[in-house]
Amino acid sequence: MSKYAIDAVDLTKQFGNFTAVNSLSFHVQEGEIFGFLGANGAGKSTTIRMLCGLLQSTSGSATVAGYDINKQTDLVKRSIGYMSQKFSLYDDLTVEQNIRFYGGVYGLRNSRLKERMDWVLKMADLTGREESLTRTLSGGWKQRLALGCAILHQPKIVFLDEPTGGVDPISRRNFWELINQLSSEGITVLVTTHFLDEAEYCNDIILINAGKLIADGSPVELKTKYITKPILEVQCDRVVEALELIRNQPWALETSIFGTKLHVMINEERTGKESIKRVCEGKGLVVKRIERILPSLEDVFLYLLEHADETSGVAA
Repeated sequence: MSKYAIDAVDLTKQFGNFTAVNSLSFHVQEGEIFGFLGANGAGKSTTIRMLCGLLQSTSGSATVAGYDINKQTDLVKRSIGYMSQKFSLYDDLTVEQNIRFYGGVYGLRNSRLKERMDWVLKMADLTGREESLTRTLSGGWKQRLALGCAILHQPKIVFLDEPTGGVDPISRRNFWELINQLSSEGITVLVTTHFLDEAEYCNDIILINAGKLIADGSPVELKTKYITKPILEVQCDRVVEALELIRNQPWALETSIFGTKLHVMINEERTGKESIKRVCEGKGLVVKRIERILPSLEDVFLYLLEHADETSGVAA
């Protein structure tokens, strides 16, 4: 039996001539919060479907909770919880009816079901709202209820697929507090997200593109391993015009817009600052501030996607 909660080795899935997941290898420690990142169409959903025992791999292998995803699918399904962005709830059922439905799916009965229902209601802050129709709940309440239903049977591993989409920032923060609590209790959490600030909460991350692994490591490791050149944050007026102007300069290695500011990767800090100021002011743009910053995960994400051919095949 594998010593990892999730252990994938050369996992591959082909649909005809199309390879959706290409020799993907990684492992997840027990109790870890593991980030699984990639652009739309990168192969994340296909990988998760295989790991959940819903789709047979074409080649390679993986174990989840020690069970083979191709040969022991029923045991895999009993050992995991799954929550999607749509929350997998029935809007026409009440809060209590949703919990009872999922309790039945997971084989919970009588006092055990009552015990777990009370836990979900308390965790989701829905005590007293058992008879409310689910469709009347706010996004944050639906989110917590969906998580409660996904872990009603106390699985060892939870898959969260874009779990914070469509909810407000406060609900997102509160939800991550719940995820950290699950991790502290020894539950392994694999999460996909498009919010790269959320990925900072993960213990480890892998980034895939076109079905291939292109980077892996902790958030700190990703920032220091893959981006070694200085990044300057530039605050100026007419930021879109400045973006196009700087992007076309040979000394600007990478240029991205972040809200009302620019991030510019250069070879050397002092000459980079001078060059940015010179070209912007030469076009009448007022530069208010230029400051070196640590790269964000979004900087890393964009850089790696642009250099995917150079980084694909990185060992996990």
